[in-house]
Amino acid sequence: MRQTQLFTKTRKEAPADEVAKNAQLLIRAGFIHKEMAGVYTFLPLGVRVIQKIADIIRSEMNKIGGIETQSTALQSKEVWDKTRWSDDIVDNWFKTELKSGGVLGLAFTHEEPMAHMMKNFIASYKDLPAYPYDIRTVFRNEARAKSGIMRGREFFWKALYSFSQSQEEHDIFYQNITDAYIRIFNAVGIGDKTFLTFASGGTFSKYSHEFQTLSDAGEDIIYVDRSSHQAVNQEVYTDEVLADLGLDREKLEQHKSIEVGNIFSLGYKFSEPLELTYTDQDGRAQLVYMGSYGIGISRLMGTVAEVLHDERGLVWPESIAPYRVHLLSLGSDDAATVLYDMLVQRGIEVLFDDRDVRAGEKFADADLMGLPHRIVVSQKSLDAGGYEYKARTSDTPEIYTQDVLLARLTQ
Repeated sequence: MRQTQLFTKTRKEAPADEVAKNAQLLIRAGFIHKEMAGVYTFLPLGVRVIQKIADIIRSEMNKIGGIETQSTALQSKEVWDKTRWSDDIVDNWFKTELKSGGVLGLAFTHEEPMAHMMKNFIASYKDLPAYPYDIRTVFRNEARAKSGIMRGREFFWKALYSFSQSQEEHDIFYQNITDAYIRIFNAVGIGDKTFLTFASGGTFSKYSHEFQTLSDAGEDIIYVDRSSHQAVNQEVYTDEVLADLGLDREKLEQHKSIEVGNIFSLGYKFSEPLELTYTDQDGRAQLVYMGSYGIGISRLMGTVAEVLHDERGLVWPESIAPYRVHLLSLGSDDAATVLYDMLVQRGIEVLFDDRDVRAGEKFADADLMGLPHRIVVSQKSLDAGGYEYKARTSDTPEIYTQDVLLARLTQ
């Protein structure tokens, strides 16, 4: 991609009303546009990051038997009346009236619609287990949207729902998805900062598990045992819970954290009121045992921006950077174009800064945008025998020949 083809531009300052660091950086770097509080447009660079995170998640869900669907944004009151349509139960739901009469909900989760839908496809034990999942936009009527894209009123997420014959079958999948989530957070570059956290199940169950990433920007307090890489949320931080988990209070560290994923054992909470059953091997009707598993994809992008940046700007991991290489031409456009074409032909993702602006502006923008590799083509670098290369995490540029550069980028 040539940077002159991007309609977006970087900014020296973020909007005055934007207090979240992730949103400040992403707006300034041209990844997102703030439409209103809690609502953001993802610009071309931001879309590439979101898509890469979604692809990592999609791959992991498919590996453990997940089957992708695309559920609806509009939801039936009749289905939800059986569980939690009341505002006293769900107080952050957008609802709308139809012109022809009646009320609809705007999707904020899909336990009920998924269970209702699966009644058409689950009849026998032979139809189980089943693991449909969604990657889509959902909506929450948050009272205060103050954490950038980490807590939006409109956001992009993945939600998988498991349908099993029994708790035993469910528990096997629960461990499989726990392992998959750990791989996901490792893949996006925050695995060392993210902990499996014992937590309250809220309205779903007595207890659940969250994945919490350490950050001073977080809204949760957790207690971390680094030796076992697990944690306990403050809301369930009791002697009984610590004893059950085998944790020593004296060895736990208190931290603020950002919730980046959660997994719930639902049991029969939704299958019973929605009458989702199957016939077992003895011909008897049994309730389906359910679970649900969420990751906020845009929230995860915001979390990476929040914890992986420095004083100059964003620092993207290679796995989710919009482009791997930022190629800067400083008065040597012909040589830079030749290198750009060669890198693209080798399948290397390159953002080519071919703009007619000052060198200092190009350097500042490259740091702000945070791509993993920066290459500068100038008469000075060519006279020195090649191209100036610098990793985003390094302060020291080096001159590489073409062969050395290619080896560095393809290793």
